[in-house]
Amino acid sequence: MSEVLTTAKTPALRTEASRLVQRGRLAKLIRSPEMGAFVVMMVVIIAIAIASKGNAFNPLGLKNNLSIIAQFGIIATGACLLMIAGEFDLSIGSMIGFAGMSMTLMLKWGLPFGLGPATPMSAFFITLIFTLAWGWLIGFIVVRSKLSSFIVTLSFLFFLRGLTEVCFRFINQSTQVSGLPNYKESDWFASMFGGESFHWFYNLWYTLGGNVNQLGNQWVTGFDARVVWWLVLSGIAYFVLMKTQVGSWIFATGDNRESARANGVPVDKVRISLFMLTAFCATIFAACQVFDTNTADAAKGNLKELEAIAIAVVGGTLMTGGFGSILGVMFGAITFGLVANAVFFIPAIDGSYYRVFVGVVLLVAVFLNESVRKRITGGI
Repeated sequence: MSEVLTTAKTPALRTEASRLVQRGRLAKLIRSPEMGAFVVMMVVIIAIAIASKGNAFNPLGLKNNLSIIAQFGIIATGACLLMIAGEFDLSIGSMIGFAGMSMTLMLKWGLPFGLGPATPMSAFFITLIFTLAWGWLIGFIVVRSKLSSFIVTLSFLFFLRGLTEVCFRFINQSTQVSGLPNYKESDWFASMFGGESFHWFYNLWYTLGGNVNQLGNQWVTGFDARVVWWLVLSGIAYFVLMKTQVGSWIFATGDNRESARANGVPVDKVRISLFMLTAFCATIFAACQVFDTNTADAAKGNLKELEAIAIAVVGGTLMTGGFGSILGVMFGAITFGLVANAVFFIPAIDGSYYRVFVGVVLLVAVFLNESVRKRITGGI
């Protein structure tokens, strides 16, 4: 008799256990840092698709949107990792301006110290040495002085921007460089940054009967190369953050620095390395601009540091550190990129509404992230 009762109860018990598992998965999904960013992204995609009558996602619209999204994503990825470790970098925008002018001046006037003409590869790597050195110096000052990274990087925001303008006005008599050869057409290294990628996607679209211009020819041939850089950087960052010991060190550094140090985490090295990472991302951003447009301006990158931080926050990264998601940052970059570019597809929208959107979404994201943090930590 007991065996019959047990057998009868087994399906009910299994059903209840299954419900509990599903409920646990749903709760985990809701608490995930990227969930809010995903919801906002979907709302924005649907709204822009309707308002633009689909033009925002036609072949050219998709290419232009992903170009802006990738720019945001490149710098926001570095900013996210640094913020998870509990630090900020307000010098990202100035680093972009410095890196762009450094590369173009070498391409125009030659390598430093009379070493001969520069190639896109040599100009990039020499610039990268400079920017990584700046990143190391910023991190070193933050670590050794124990000053707030907000204050230190704010000072470098002004210092680097001013140094770029003064030095390059002295060398070039202008803070702008233009008229460079179209290197991406003749140099493989330059095409890695300024060329096109994912040709197969648009070729397939054309084969299926879409992506056709008024003459019946293929309309768009590929995405900008910066899309590849964004995806590669995001993929590497996700793997490092979620699958390696270094990722655990980053989370531990942002969660409780002294506790992490007591448990053997090289806190100072982690922080300095992440400042160098944001400098690296800024250099990639600048290289994509330079080799795409064949120009540079010392004013490039203005306010990009704030946009990178805003995207990271909207993507679920806590301002206090110890919590964040690369996937959320990707969702945030898509959202910001679509809204920033919406003015070109929806004429009725004034470009200033982008700033209104950023302000509102950022404030909402901060409240949501804090709510998630309290649920996870039990209100601590």
